[in-house]
Amino acid sequence: QAVVDFERLGEHAAAFQGHDVGFCCLGTTRAKAGADGFVRVDRDYVAQAAELARAGGCKHFILQSSRGANAQSRFLYLRVKGEVENLVQAVGFDHCTILRPAVLLCRRQESRPMEWIAQQFLGAVARLFPTAYSVPVEVVARAMVACALQPGEGKVKVLENRAIHELGKA
Repeated sequence: QAVVDFERLGEHAAAFQGHDVGFCCLGTTRAKAGADGFVRVDRDYVAQAAELARAGGCKHFILQSSRGANAQSRFLYLRVKGEVENLVQAVGFDHCTILRPAVLLCRRQESRPMEWIAQQFLGAVARLFPTAYSVPVEVVARAMVACALQPGEGKVKVLENRAIHELGKA
């Protein structure tokens, strides 16, 4: 594990050398970082990390994005996620896998009251419609590993929430 300063990511290029597969789940919230900070973390840092990974020999980059990602969206969150998907694809990996999970179900150390309420509701809904509105982070992680072990055909593969569930439970 290498600890890097994302504000000086270029100085840490050695940490990105010699890896066949790159996994990226980096992100923050607008509430925590402000609009500019959110864009910097969720788009700029991710794109720069992808470029460093490719320069270091990475062949397959696996990016956790978001359901509804769209570079043309009116909503900042979805627009930034769409923009970073486009930037990562443009880096030129042999394989690029993009996962677009719905609401992530997880336990956090920090307090996010509205997210907690949403998770409680969606956790209950998930019993009736397990792949519709949410996905446990453990399932996303297993799906990411499965993608690394069997990248499949094609240069770019996009997995929506249902496919993440199927792959993460296989």
